[in-house]
Amino acid sequence: MAFELPELGYAYDALEPHIDARTMEIHHSKHHAGYTNKLNGAIEGTDLEGKSIEDILSNLDMSNSAVRNNGGGFYNHSLFWSVMNPEGKGYLSGELKDAIEAAYSSKEGFMDAFSNAAATQFGSGWAWLCVHKGGKVEICSTANQDNPIMPGIGCGGTPILGIDVWEHAYYLNYQNRRPDYINAFFNVINWNEVEKRYAEAK
Repeated sequence: MAFELPELGYAYDALEPHIDARTMEIHHSKHHAGYTNKLNGAIEGTDLEGKSIEDILSNLDMSNSAVRNNGGGFYNHSLFWSVMNPEGKGYLSGELKDAIEAAYSSKEGFMDAFSNAAATQFGSGWAWLCVHKGGKVEICSTANQDNPIMPGIGCGGTPILGIDVWEHAYYLNYQNRRPDYINAFFNVINWNEVEKRYAEAK
C-alpha cells in the first residue's frame, strides 16, 4: 500500500488567528502532499515497500537521501497536524505533566526550553518533545526533515510533540518573527493527543 496524505481533521482556517488558513492550505496540500508522493516514488519496487513509516525511518540507511528527506517529511507533518487542534484540546495533566515537571520543573520551564530549541534551530528543521521507555521526556531539535526515530539523530526516543520551523510553516503571517509563531503554537496544542502518544510510547 502506498502512503496517503492524511486528512487534517479540521478546516484550514480552524487554527486562526494563531496559524492562518493560507499557510495551512499550502503547507498541507502542497508541501505534505509533495513529500508523500516523492516518498512513494522513492520506495516503489524496493524492500521498503509495504513497511510502516516508523519501521522505514527507524532502520533507515541515512545515505538514502530520497527516503530520508521525503519519509521524514511525511512522518513529521503527519505528527504535526495531529498534535494541533482548534477545540477539545484538553490541558497538560496526568503522567505527562509529572514527567515534564520532573524534567523542566514546571509547564513554564518546559515551554521555555521547547521555545528555545525551536527558535535556535539554525535554518530549516523541527523541535521535538520525546519520550523514552520508562516515561522520561526530553526536548531536542533536528535539521531539515530529520526526526528522533532516525538512527543517530536528536534525542532518540519517540516524538510526541513537534513544531515545524521551516519558513514555509509561518512566513506568510509572521515573516521572520519565528518566536512569535512559536508562542502562537502553544495556543493550538492538542494535549489530549500528546498525552495519548505519551502513554503509548512510554
